[in-house]
Amino acid sequence: MFVTIETWQITLFSVAVALGSTLVILPFGVALAWIFARKEWPLKAVLETVVLLPLVMPPVSTGLILLKMFGRRSPVGEWLYNRGVEIVFNWKGVLIAMAVMSFPLLVRAARTSFSEVNPRLEQIAATLGASRCRIFFVITIPLAFRGVIAGSLLAFSRALGEFGATILLAGNIPGRTQTLSLAIFNYVQTGREHEAYILLSITVMIAFASVWCSEWLLHSTKRT
Repeated sequence: MFVTIETWQITLFSVAVALGSTLVILPFGVALAWIFARKEWPLKAVLETVVLLPLVMPPVSTGLILLKMFGRRSPVGEWLYNRGVEIVFNWKGVLIAMAVMSFPLLVRAARTSFSEVNPRLEQIAATLGASRCRIFFVITIPLAFRGVIAGSLLAFSRALGEFGATILLAGNIPGRTQTLSLAIFNYVQTGREHEAYILLSITVMIAFASVWCSEWLLHSTKRT
């Protein structure tokens, strides 16, 4: 199977942006997951529903919302554009689309992991004089670490396969915003099925490795 330079460029771009989006959402996803697992407040269910919406909404619908939010005619988009930050039809748009679509998977996995941490351990640490911040980083995070990493791998896999929101917000521009999924679609449309199957094989291998590692971490967490 002959792999061209163009194929490598598309693969490296997709992996790099998917990894970047995962790193961007990681602190926010972990913080929100901990809040969902530990706190109760009115309208909590509403916020949880909003966070999970990208999982059930058509990706194109999410992409249209993002386009309205970050387009040059919107207040946010105009403010960013006047400061030299372009989102639409740019790699930044790819990153935002990936981040939004993969965020719910990270939150769900991390929340489950935090819920399985025994609160009594945190209470004991508090009685010994540990601050909330120290308890979180020394006790809670290490105990929930595997679940957080598993959620991050799932988020990375979802970001890598993102299509609908990306094509609306960032377009399908070769060498600029074209990801693996967009390139596969473009190759099939133009009759370049051989290149499409090569990219499909690469996508399957990366996704399989990520999901397998995620499942292994989750199962190993349950055993311990």
